[in-house]
Order: sequence, then C-alpha cells, then structure tokens
Amino acid sequence: MRKLLIILLIGIVTSANAQWKSGQNDTLWVPYIIYEGDTMTYKVMDQVNVFGKMTDEQRAYLKKWTRLRNAVYVTYPYAKKASYIINDVVKNLDKIQDVQQRKKYLSTREKELKKEFTEPLTALSVYQGKILMKLINRETHNNCYDLIKEYRGGFTARFWQTVAWVFGSSLKQDYDPKGPDAEMESIVLEVARMYGHA
Repeated sequence: MRKLLIILLIGIVTSANAQWKSGQNDTLWVPYIIYEGDTMTYKVMDQVNVFGKMTDEQRAYLKKWTRLRNAVYVTYPYAKKASYIINDVVKNLDKIQDVQQRKKYLSTREKELKKEFTEPLTALSVYQGKILMKLINRETHNNCYDLIKEYRGGFTARFWQTVAWVFGSSLKQDYDPKGPDAEMESIVLEVARMYGHA
C-alpha cells in the first residue's frame, strides 16, 4: 500500500514536471533517507513535548510552589530594603556613643520607616509575612526576633514573638538554603536576577 502511494505521488510529480519548462535553477536539493529500500525526502520537525494529565500530587505541588513563588516576588524587595536599612542603622549607630542620642536616632528612623512601610506591609498576607521573615534572615543573617530585641528590647521582641505564634509562625525561624528552604532559594535567585541584585 505504501509503495503504491509513493509510486502514485511520483507519477503526479513527474507529470506535473513534464508540463513545466526545465531550466537552470529548477532543481531543489533536499535531505533524504532510505527507508525499507525506498528513497524519500525528510525533515526534522521541531520538538514537541507531550505531557500526560497531572496527578493530584503534582497539582498540589504546583499550587504550593506557585504560592511560594508569588510570595517571594512580592516580599523580596522589602527584604532587600530591610537589609539596606539595618546596615545603614548599624553604621550610623557606631558613630553615636551617647545613649540618649542613640535612642533619639532610633526613634527618628522608626518614625520614617513606619511612614514608608506600614501601609504596604500590613497589606501582606500571613503567609507572605512568614516568607518575608525568612528572607530578612537570608539578607541580614539575623532572625527577626534578634533584630527586634537588639533595637527595641527583649520585652517588645517577646510580645511580637507571641503575636507571630498566634498566627502559626515564629520570629526565630532560620533560613537554610541547602535544606528546607532550597526551593525558596532558587526562586530568590531568579527574582534577584530580575531585579538586578544578583
């Protein structure tokens, strides 16, 4: 059947060619293969990926990963900004020896930060807040509890730790890019390249 089809196609092409006037540039060179003794043209087609239906586990994983990726995209710029601010505060506090002047400086900076960040940070979901705390730990190498304790005191740090606990989180959470936070780290590197922080 296949040979009959090929012979028929050759006959049609030959009769069509017989009606044309042959000329200097009427030959097209094409790649060919020999298949079961027959010579025929061939073309390598673009790769086509065929996927089966996703399992329930795959669908759940994709949903979880997408949620994490979205949270990292939203919170990473805030973590970078927090790192910059903390480094700036530390640098300026090193120059101030008087205790009262240090308190005044911290109070002034706190007012500026509240004015700039209160609205956008209160718009974050609880999940995004957890991701932000991890990213702050990544950028500053300190967990949020230690940072609050350092600049606001132990009582305030314990208060906010209790609030975080009520929402199922902790200010003391660490960031382990080679362990449980490996997926987050790969997303962070992607986002960092996008924002030009890499």
